[in-house]
Amino acid sequence: MTGMDSTAPAGFAGGAVTRFAPSPTGELHLGNARTALFNFLLARRTGGRFLLRIEDTDAQRSQESHLQVVLADLRWLGLDWDAGPDREDGRGPYRQSQRSALYDRFFEALERQQLAYPCFCTPLELEAARRAQLGSGRPPRYAGTCRDLSPQQRSGKRAQGLSASLRFRVPTGRRIEFVDLVHGPQSFLSDDIGDFIVRRTDGTAAFFFSNAVDDASMGVTQVLRGEDHLANTPRQLLILEALGLYAPSYGHVSLILGPDGAPLSKRHGATSVREYRDSGYRPEALCNHLFRLGHSSGEHGVLDLGAMARAFDPAHLGRSSAHFDAQQLRVWQKEAAHHLPAAEARAWLAPILPAGLSESAASAFVAAVLPNVELPQDAQPWARIVFGPPPALDADGEAVIREAGESYFAAAAAAAASHGNDLPAIASAVRAATGRKGAQLYMPLRLALTGRAHGPELAPLLKAMPEGAAQARLARFA
Repeated sequence: MTGMDSTAPAGFAGGAVTRFAPSPTGELHLGNARTALFNFLLARRTGGRFLLRIEDTDAQRSQESHLQVVLADLRWLGLDWDAGPDREDGRGPYRQSQRSALYDRFFEALERQQLAYPCFCTPLELEAARRAQLGSGRPPRYAGTCRDLSPQQRSGKRAQGLSASLRFRVPTGRRIEFVDLVHGPQSFLSDDIGDFIVRRTDGTAAFFFSNAVDDASMGVTQVLRGEDHLANTPRQLLILEALGLYAPSYGHVSLILGPDGAPLSKRHGATSVREYRDSGYRPEALCNHLFRLGHSSGEHGVLDLGAMARAFDPAHLGRSSAHFDAQQLRVWQKEAAHHLPAAEARAWLAPILPAGLSESAASAFVAAVLPNVELPQDAQPWARIVFGPPPALDADGEAVIREAGESYFAAAAAAAASHGNDLPAIASAVRAATGRKGAQLYMPLRLALTGRAHGPELAPLLKAMPEGAAQARLARFA
């Protein structure tokens, strides 16, 4: 099929114009987040534009609260759009619920050319026909019941109070061909498609129609979307051809599966961006993991969005399903967290810090624990240890303390009284008094000061402790 209008949209000679078109019927799940990321990267890679369109024609399920969460998630990920519902550019509005006048003009054009017709079939009649087709071993598609009704027959049905949808008249004997950006050459027979609904009985545009018309009207040149939409593409190409509109290039990316090969779902853990955001995951960690799900890249390490855009290539999108790996995400999270600039690290860990903490104490604490945490919750017990009451010891810890003896801690407490929370000075005084070194020198200090045998480096932790805390904790055992 090569009959598409050859007039490319404005901006086509420059970079790609891509879009992300969520429906505000729920939270942004990981599959859609990856779709948004890939479209964003393709636009930025080519110096093009990334559009955000809200497909909210389903009035019963669409909610403003869902939309606000989706917008917040996209901003958190860093996927800023060039035009959208809050940033009009003359090609909007970018909410489909506000585009009905445009759709109505195109519906009229199709009817005028007899490329669409009213269908009075009820859901019950359509289901009965579907079951009959399946029962006889035929693929279910519309039987064409209302396709050739005369004007008088249509008037009669309207007089009976029957409501009508609008069906697109699929041409017979056609082959619809296109090159998918991921799957390569595709070919569909029009006789296998069947006439499909473009306007529902309530007057709203169906997905096949509004999605295709909006892409053309908004100047979209490339569309990356889930492979579950691959079978929709021939229908949309037929619509665009009938209306003389430019068709974008389509690419259908693989689905994201759980580790067990089943579609990603709640039983695999968190599936929405909000859940990861609320858990303290870093946006760069999630983006780096999604970037490598179904997209091969020779780049290693945590990439920022600019580096991802330079490395992104639709030719590297895989055809096989990608498997979400929570453990690999933790690897990216750990690397992202450990390389946070000081100010960002303080902001990230701010929710677990005690109220009224001084800037210097907060900075010292964050610097001490950051190499040992993956999520903010990992730092929470250390905040209690550093800023709370002296920690309790388990039986093994008490044994180490007893073995070190009172003279050990008397020397340690005296050094802390003179030098404050200065670990090298405390350790030096204890070494001089006891002759201890290595683990025998430092383990009793660590246990007395933190209650833990392992954890962040002790010297930085002491710098974050309140003045006098080290002396008080050591003096307990002197």
